[in-house]
Amino acid sequence: MKQSWLILGASSAMARAFGRAVAEQGADVFLAGRDAGDLQRGAADCVLRGAGKAEYVPFDARKPAGFAAICERLALQDGMLNVAVFVGSMPEQSAVDADPALLDPTVQDCFTGPTRFLHEFAPLMEARGGGTVVGVGSVAGDRGRYSNYVYGSAKAGFATYLSGLRNRLTRSGGHVVTVKPGFVDTAMTWGLPGLFLVASPDDVARDILKAVAKRKNTIYTPFFWRWIMLIIRHVPEAIFKKMSF
Repeated sequence: MKQSWLILGASSAMARAFGRAVAEQGADVFLAGRDAGDLQRGAADCVLRGAGKAEYVPFDARKPAGFAAICERLALQDGMLNVAVFVGSMPEQSAVDADPALLDPTVQDCFTGPTRFLHEFAPLMEARGGGTVVGVGSVAGDRGRYSNYVYGSAKAGFATYLSGLRNRLTRSGGHVVTVKPGFVDTAMTWGLPGLFLVASPDDVARDILKAVAKRKNTIYTPFFWRWIMLIIRHVPEAIFKKMSF
């Protein structure tokens, strides 16, 4: 069956890699974001890689008034509708502490914007009787840490929403994959101190596609982050609150 992938936040390194991967599978690709020129070039690249077609779609997580137009455009597509959410922003925690006004756009980018869009998009998937949602969260959402707890709490909220949406869509044949990357070589992580075992966006994209094919519920990528976060989640709170990372 014909597959269409809507990729939100398509200018990010992980989203670019994922877009290339689904284009090589022959899917129709819709790259959604704010940078029209960049995404139009990305769409042209997807066509060269084998996409049935590729288009730029304007999207801003902070402007939900534009979501309906995207849903209307995708409703014109035949076959199965899929969406991958790579939207997010991660200001330094110290910047948010100095200016609490930065908290609102962070939550909009990482949580309320994507969830609002998915809630509008879900009925289209239910009507088609299938499709996949890929929601990219973060290992930061597994436990609040001193160094990025605003970003982490927004990603934790998104993961909880995805769990509920998975419960909803499974009733009509759809599926939701929650993706929790560790450190990935992207603009968001560039220059951050203390990074280790940094993955490439292409590796993450491959892990996501494998999870989609196997209808996995939640994956950590690279895989070893599952065990790292298992340890971190089980550190007693009395000890954890004294740790400075």
